[in-house]
Amino acid sequence: MLLTIRKQLRSHPALIPLFFFIGGGAAMSLMYLARLGLRNPDVSWDRKNNPEPWNKLSPNYQYKFFTVNMDYSKLKKDRPDF
Repeated sequence: MLLTIRKQLRSHPALIPLFFFIGGGAAMSLMYLARLGLRNPDVSWDRKNNPEPWNKLSPNYQYKFFTVNMDYSKLKKDRPDF
């Protein structure tokens, strides 16, 4: 299969940017999914030792990838300790 793709790219060099951007988009989407699975406080991989990891976060922990008009350093704790 890779040999066929290589043959097509040699005969049609205009397809090279198409493969580049599709591969880059697929790689970025996989990296974002990995980030969501590993860094999001809603995801719990270890149920026995840390069943509720969102309770251990400080109020100024920035877990969102991109926020608009939000300064996490000025947030105060408004929830009880569990």
